[in-house]
Amino acid sequence: MPASPAARKRIAFLLFALLPAMWSANMIGARWAADWFPPHQLALWRWAVAAVPMFVLSGTALWAQRDAVRREWRDLLVLGALGMWICGAFVYIGAQTTTATNIGLIYAVSPVLMILASALVYRERLAPIQGLGAAIALAGVLAIVTRGDPGVLASVSFAVGDLWILTASASWAVYSLMLRHRPTSLAPATRLLAITLGGMLVLLPFCVAESVTAGLPPLEWRTLGVVLLLGLVPGFGAYQSYSWLMRELGTARTGLLLYLIPVYNALLAWVILGEAVRWYHALGAALVLGGVYLVNRRAR
Repeated sequence: MPASPAARKRIAFLLFALLPAMWSANMIGARWAADWFPPHQLALWRWAVAAVPMFVLSGTALWAQRDAVRREWRDLLVLGALGMWICGAFVYIGAQTTTATNIGLIYAVSPVLMILASALVYRERLAPIQGLGAAIALAGVLAIVTRGDPGVLASVSFAVGDLWILTASASWAVYSLMLRHRPTSLAPATRLLAITLGGMLVLLPFCVAESVTAGLPPLEWRTLGVVLLLGLVPGFGAYQSYSWLMRELGTARTGLLLYLIPVYNALLAWVILGEAVRWYHALGAALVLGGVYLVNRRAR
């Protein structure tokens, strides 16, 4: 029996609270593995693990709709390249040579790109109060990544890794728009499984080349642990939730989840790593949460 509109709304707000934490787990795992797990191999194994529960849920449906998959294979392959290759391996590569401040600044641009593209290309517009909420949320992100000092923006220097992160950020915006607007006859979970398989297919030759030049990751418990973490939490859990929210809320509103990631990163760093919470974390969190609330208000 389909869920009622009220129940779907409650699920949406719950996922809004949980999804940024899932993505933050990706950053924590990536930083932990940066020195010993080659990036393309990490991305491929992450999605191999994520594909297992996807097959349990949607493998039968995917086989039953194989004719639809053959019709949509180009879209599925492009979405896999955008969402699993570029937004996976490129982030792991970029994080090796850039700073957390730069990553936060660059990723803060992605929801803005999504809002602009949705309005210009697909006529998906926000009400004025929602546009104000997006601006407030962006100000909150900047407060966190600059540590409350606007002068940091003037002294930011860009490294090669920033280009990798910028590419991943733009790729995520395109992935989100295609996921929302490209026609499909596949159910969201079935489509995500097909996209994941397409992304793994794109990743495979890069992994083979990387294994020749950089070697394989060590066969240790930490290797298994980081693969399971990234595959099940930011892989399976986050992408399933994001696909559902895209269908329910649209591209522009769902994209604002990216504003919440710096807030969750600060909280997780405090809880897991023991890093101190500063006044600018509280200010940024208040602005981000207030902005997201305004964006998700029902337009009059």
